[in-house]
Amino acid sequence: MLGLPVEGMSEIWFLRPLAHRSDMAPHNHCSNDRSRISGSALSKLELNKTILFREVCFVHVNFNSEDKMISDFVLLSAWLKLWWRDSQRANQPQQLKSLLGPEFLKQRLWAGESRHPEMWLLPQTKLQQQQHQAVDSAVVNQGATSDVSKRWHTSCQGAAQVLTPWIKSITLPPDEIFRNLENAKRFAIDIGGSLTKLAYYSTVQHKVAKVRSFEHNTKEAASDKLYEISVQEEVTARLHFIKFENAYIETCLDFIKDHLVNTETKVIKATGGGAHKFKELIERKLGLKVDKEDEMTCLIKGCNFVLRNIPHEAFVYAKHADSEFRFQTSHPDIFPYLLVNIGSGVSIVKVESEDKFERIGGSSIGGGTFWGLGALLTKTKRFDELLQLASKGQHTSVDMLVKDIYGGSYGSLGLTGDLIASSFGKSATADKEFSKEDMAKSLLHMISNDIGQLACLYAKLHNLSRVYFGGFFIRGHPVTMHTITYSINFFTKGEVQALFLRHEGYLGAIGAFLKGAEEDNPNQYSWGENYAGSSGLMSVSPDMNPMQRARSGTFDMLEMDRLERQLVNLPLLQDPSSYIPDTMDLTEDALAREYWLYCFEEALDGVVKRAVASQPDIPEATERAEKFRQKYRHKLQTLRHQPFAYGSLTVRSLLDTREHCLNEFNFPDPYSKIKQRENDVALKYYQKAVKSLEELSWEQRQFALVRGVLAGNVFDWGAKAVSDVLESDPEFGFEEAKRQLEERPWLVDSYDQWLERLKGPPHKCALFFVDNSGVDIILGVMPFVRELLSRGTEVVLASNSGPALNDVTNGELQILTERIAAMDPVIQAGLREDRLTLVQSGSSSPCLDLSRLDKVLAMVVRERQTDLVIIEGMGRAIHTNYYAMLSCESLKMAVIKNSWLADRLGGKLFSVVFKYEVPAGKPSQDSAALTPS
Repeated sequence: MLGLPVEGMSEIWFLRPLAHRSDMAPHNHCSNDRSRISGSALSKLELNKTILFREVCFVHVNFNSEDKMISDFVLLSAWLKLWWRDSQRANQPQQLKSLLGPEFLKQRLWAGESRHPEMWLLPQTKLQQQQHQAVDSAVVNQGATSDVSKRWHTSCQGAAQVLTPWIKSITLPPDEIFRNLENAKRFAIDIGGSLTKLAYYSTVQHKVAKVRSFEHNTKEAASDKLYEISVQEEVTARLHFIKFENAYIETCLDFIKDHLVNTETKVIKATGGGAHKFKELIERKLGLKVDKEDEMTCLIKGCNFVLRNIPHEAFVYAKHADSEFRFQTSHPDIFPYLLVNIGSGVSIVKVESEDKFERIGGSSIGGGTFWGLGALLTKTKRFDELLQLASKGQHTSVDMLVKDIYGGSYGSLGLTGDLIASSFGKSATADKEFSKEDMAKSLLHMISNDIGQLACLYAKLHNLSRVYFGGFFIRGHPVTMHTITYSINFFTKGEVQALFLRHEGYLGAIGAFLKGAEEDNPNQYSWGENYAGSSGLMSVSPDMNPMQRARSGTFDMLEMDRLERQLVNLPLLQDPSSYIPDTMDLTEDALAREYWLYCFEEALDGVVKRAVASQPDIPEATERAEKFRQKYRHKLQTLRHQPFAYGSLTVRSLLDTREHCLNEFNFPDPYSKIKQRENDVALKYYQKAVKSLEELSWEQRQFALVRGVLAGNVFDWGAKAVSDVLESDPEFGFEEAKRQLEERPWLVDSYDQWLERLKGPPHKCALFFVDNSGVDIILGVMPFVRELLSRGTEVVLASNSGPALNDVTNGELQILTERIAAMDPVIQAGLREDRLTLVQSGSSSPCLDLSRLDKVLAMVVRERQTDLVIIEGMGRAIHTNYYAMLSCESLKMAVIKNSWLADRLGGKLFSVVFKYEVPAGKPSQDSAALTPS
């Protein structure tokens, strides 16, 4: 929106991100182009000067003082907020220029770093919206004729607007913040001293791909297609959490009120110290009754929720490591734990169960102490600025160390020379001035060490090994996390780790929401983070570019989708607490990270192309696909700078983020047409494949069955090397894939041990995690399943609950199995006698997390006494679960379809991994190992 002129003023400044003007050098710049822009609302506008300040472009414009629209205004960009109210400056342009100089900006403006420099400013009222639209229309249609004028108008469009001073301004991209607000059903709010965290529950309409089997004795089946695909609307539940500065609360409430149309709730749950302060404002703006909840109860409920539902929630902070964030494996039992909440003071809470917790201690020396003493020592009033000072200081200039007293270490007491003997000890004797930075650093160490020692004593007293830190004092600051971590390591000699939470700032809001939603029992469901709508953890290192930092004042979002299935651990995991799904952590492996980010970006064009092709009859599909491209590319760029944004960066998380973004723009199954075509073709060869297998001797057949699974696994559209072949050579088929396979001995080869095992008694039940549609499932997996059934082994086929790449879904597998059963009496008998069972995995990913599986699947595994787990495919058996230890026999089969990965593992394209493992305590077999060369 264009800024509007102010009554009595002759000049106005517009703000916009510098990134939109690549032609401007980073210094003061006077334009020689004095192009005029005129219109019905603005006359004699003149672009005459731009000033660059802190990476923001200020566009200075003159206008006639005869244009009178409103009395005062506020300008806001995504980077700087400008506010003044003085109508007496109408005839004092020089004073105005001076007012807007760098010194004024430094002294009177709050500068906040935003993750979204492209954020637009939203109109605050319908009247203002109409005014701005009228101005835009007038400028574009009547006066914007020169290139400079058009460029000026484009740069200002959406980047600045004039608001009345009694309305707080806010930067909000309408498609990013307060999403799905029109369908919000329930609200909760947590208002702290400086930040507000809003939570709401909404229903989200999105498209899902459904398959329906044709009745093959009717006219419907005239096309010989196996099934039809339809895209239908489905409503799901989503939790939204938004964090912003308290200064913006009034505008946020206005925005919510204007867009709230379908809510049924009459109450908003509130917690935090500011809940009382803003109670009247909230009730007046939203017309909802504020129901205040206990702050500590909400905090604990929120903590339990994120620990249970977000796998990579907790992390250890390691300042000097390659990756500063080291995420912890989710423990199936999150209790008991110690929560150290550092606000103004410190509260130490022992949490034993969902509803049982106790404040066992605390201290009055906390964040408020650091802030207060820091302000007295440095004259710095802002908390974040105080931490910035501390990050640059040297505490040894102020603190007295052991070596300052003894000349070195104190060996008999085990004290090293660099240990702090007395905080601020040198200030009493040194005859010099100490820098603000050094004093801030010394103070931070003093407060952190005190809190760390207190936490350690309580952890030891109550025999607790998991200690989580949170509160305003932490808030993701590296300097506070580092000092707390150092303190805990020192006092416990490394026995206890200081753990921090990725979504620590939301705990109160989440807990307040859960208190208000108890009638819906949200804890009976599993929830998953929606990467497409979540900001992710941002580094706040002072060394990073401001665009890559998250500070107070930024808008931070978290979205959680309610999953259709309740997710639990696979009962056959040997040690669920130590299970790590992913084979490679890209957060710590910079070379691998750069390759895979490049790989996913390179594949983006192909994904967009297939997304559009999956919806040929929908005109706007191309536009949505382009939005998907932009969103996912932005996510990849974010992950390049902040690989820890969503926990440990892995190939699985990159794939899942892509699926989330596709779903966000209503592409639920981009590969649906490909899967349908390949399923139809493969079915025609099934009987021939089975017949050729039956003609082989027993030993020949076992090897042919394994080669069939491996050859089928080649047909993976997620692998660029394969998709290029399949697109360029439509005749590439099952036999061609067999010829591509590596000859034995394979890269990882346990086939001989597997063959020996097959000569023994049959397994009771085999759980088979399947991979791709088409040739893979029909000509590779099904003959293998047929052989297991013939041996007397029950089989459970676990397939994806939702689409991902060309992986077969449970809905598709049901139809395929019925068709195969009509051709194959062995499969038919297996279904009829309930010895062949098809179950959803609970996943919609090309990879596999055995700690988050459908509860029904886990129940079937127990009931059938499963003693063999088969995992097929590169995503499920190599990118994930290669090192997974199970309490029963396991078989992992995959073909490596990526040249870089093959080279990394010492193989080549189409190398084979066939890994048969027997758990400890059972007859030992030679175990295969896959290690980088």
